[in-house]
Amino acid sequence: MGLYKRQQVWWMSVMYQGRQVRRSTGTTDRRLADAILAKIRTQIVEGRFFDTREEQHRTFEELMMRYLAEHAARKSQPRHYRGYAKRLTAFFGGYTLAEITPKMIVDYKNHRYAAGLKPASINRELATLKKAFTLAVREWEWCRENPVSRVSMEREHNQRDRWLSSEEETRLLRHCAPWLHDLVTFALHTGMRMGEIVDLTWRGVDVHRRTVTVFRSKNGERRTIPVNDTVLAVLKAKATVRSLKTDLVFCSHAFTPLESGHLRRSFRVAVRKAQIEDFHFHDLRHTFATRLVQAGVDLYKIQRLLGHKSSIMTQRYAHHYPESLRDGVAILDRLTGISTNLAQSGGSPTDRQSLSN
Repeated sequence: MGLYKRQQVWWMSVMYQGRQVRRSTGTTDRRLADAILAKIRTQIVEGRFFDTREEQHRTFEELMMRYLAEHAARKSQPRHYRGYAKRLTAFFGGYTLAEITPKMIVDYKNHRYAAGLKPASINRELATLKKAFTLAVREWEWCRENPVSRVSMEREHNQRDRWLSSEEETRLLRHCAPWLHDLVTFALHTGMRMGEIVDLTWRGVDVHRRTVTVFRSKNGERRTIPVNDTVLAVLKAKATVRSLKTDLVFCSHAFTPLESGHLRRSFRVAVRKAQIEDFHFHDLRHTFATRLVQAGVDLYKIQRLLGHKSSIMTQRYAHHYPESLRDGVAILDRLTGISTNLAQSGGSPTDRQSLSN
């Protein structure tokens, strides 16, 4: 058992039941660190030290590192979680878990609003923070409580309902580079998310069955999507220039994975050149769903194609197809016609009941 320095802060090394435990004293003062170490020795002898939680010594950086290694790494798009963790660490880094309070988390929300973020983006970062603390409380036993649970999530007002018209689609594709043209066409005809497309491998492509398979979707589930002739043509063209260096269907000219930031920038350039306003890459997915609804495709089929766990998400597109409700109001014309005929013929209430049945 002893003290050592790490970035000017004194840490202590403790042997407990044959394992070495390292914890920060939280001070740069050697005398104070010696006093803390002496207190820890007493608590260990009395058997009280390891009854306390580790939140007094565990740092936020340790929390994020373990969260990324044990939780985010198993998600379908771990790079998103790495981005969230990086931004959270930039604000909370240097604090122990015990020092992070609901008030600090509210300050973080205000900080992110000042940076121009929308409520949905802030909620994703808060959800990452909340999950990390939940693991620290329930599974790792680092903390007694989750401070994020006492902070309200933001009300989201930024649900989008934007889709391409046929004329806009023609202009957009005209201004896309060949590699982006294929990718945009693929998105418009499959409704797949950007991450699902750039992660698509040839292992998930079955040309004979005319399907593509997403092995790890956003909700963690596997999804198989039938493809039409347009998508099949894109896949066959890609197959002719396929490289043994990668199993990815969509990749760079050097056969490396496409970087989402570069993809978004290239897409924004094409949108700007096509003079299309207020349109994001994810809106291609909305375009896919909206066109199917407008064509009268059943909402349950669209839910399955999009990979929505609940029909609630798919219901947002229902207003695009009022024809599906026409039968409901058309019956009024029939009933009105029955009543008019009965009135003209002097029919009895019994006759009315009979005709109605």
